[in-house]
Amino acid sequence: MQEGSVVMAGSRSNSKLFNQELMTRTISSVFIVIVIIGGINYGSFAWTIVASIIAMLSLSEYYRLIQRMDTSEGKRKNRISPGMGYIFSLAFLIAAVRENPQPIVLAMILALCVCSVFVVEVFRKQLTKGAESYALSNAGRVISGVMYVTVPWVCMIMLRDYSFGRQLLITLFVCTWGCDVGAYIGGKLFGSVKLCEYVSPGKTVQGFIAGIIGSLIVNACAIYYYSLPSYPLILIGFICGIAGQVGDLAESLIKREAGQKDSGNIIPGHGGMLDRFDSILFNGLLTYLVLRVIL
Repeated sequence: MQEGSVVMAGSRSNSKLFNQELMTRTISSVFIVIVIIGGINYGSFAWTIVASIIAMLSLSEYYRLIQRMDTSEGKRKNRISPGMGYIFSLAFLIAAVRENPQPIVLAMILALCVCSVFVVEVFRKQLTKGAESYALSNAGRVISGVMYVTVPWVCMIMLRDYSFGRQLLITLFVCTWGCDVGAYIGGKLFGSVKLCEYVSPGKTVQGFIAGIIGSLIVNACAIYYYSLPSYPLILIGFICGIAGQVGDLAESLIKREAGQKDSGNIIPGHGGMLDRFDSILFNGLLTYLVLRVIL
């Protein structure tokens, strides 16, 4: 009898913790939706501020993950110059404020970023009297953060100036969220076949398919609500349903290599900025590529 009481007490405790976590996640999600949708609706300047803050915070989490990665020998060699990444990410974000910045300008920013890291390593080598340098690996890590985190947000800033940029961005985000919800529900109810167990054990094929369906349903609702032409907006549904989930797996791989469960803890119940916006990085980049470059 006493043992049964202990089990019941433990069950109630677990249920209480689950409810508290669910409430925390819900409040955080509502706040994120308000900030994102509000920033998009208030205009290009407000959206640029919101996107820039998220980009810089996500970038700092990415660089921290890299710094936690060790070599197989256990010696930390992941030297990185995050300051360079921040400086040139800001340069990218400032360039995005200009309407349709020339590709050569963006390419020059990337080239200057690499050259600056090499200069840092030259001085480091000299000042440390010939100690081991990390020029190529440092440049690669810095530039990977700029390309993986900053550039997609720059694309989303520039999408706001599209002819129907406000509706386009909102559709992009709600489709991403619809995919997340669909994948979660589909995985919980029907998930049985592992999708990518060595990267993210919780992902299932059924959840992946449900995510695509969820994205397409939300996409159709957005097209109807805004009375916009179904093409090319229907492409956003497929991009968010497929690329968004691949983006989630990519961030899971980075965290696994760094030995971390979350990229940070800035968002209660969700982890870090990179955890919350990993899918939108792939989605925003591909949406810009399809709508502003290919079509």
